[in-house]
Amino acid sequence: MDPLTVIGIATTAFNTIKQGISTGKDIESMYGTMGKWMGSISDIKHMDKMNKNPPIFKKIFNGASIEQEAMDIFIAKKKAEEMEKELKSFISLVHGPSAWQELIRLQVQIRKDRQAQVYAQQEARQNLLNWVGIIFLVLLLFGAAGGILYLYMLDRGLV
Repeated sequence: MDPLTVIGIATTAFNTIKQGISTGKDIESMYGTMGKWMGSISDIKHMDKMNKNPPIFKKIFNGASIEQEAMDIFIAKKKAEEMEKELKSFISLVHGPSAWQELIRLQVQIRKDRQAQVYAQQEARQNLLNWVGIIFLVLLLFGAAGGILYLYMLDRGLV
């Protein structure tokens, strides 16, 4: 997903959480929404991490869009930080500081779950694509060099 879509999901979940807390719901009853928000925040942080060291083919073939994606990730990250700060203040004000610690525990668990599943799969898939691309380019280079050598030998009458 792109950063703007992810921050849109986070914003929707964030607004639902704020509305739920203001009507007196406890954090546990909004676990699904909290999970969606925290998952989106985690996705943004992961995008930021991956953007700092993009795969080689992304660097080569997507040069112009890397800057745009970096800017989108930066904006999404700042918005996520604002949401987190506002949510901390809101939850601490309504339910006390211990509620925020409870939320942090939930966030750590969700982040661990996502890293173990989603991010590991994404990184493995990206590494596989990188290696396939590198092997393809090496084979293409050897094929081109062999073709040039064959044409050279054919022109000299060696074949």
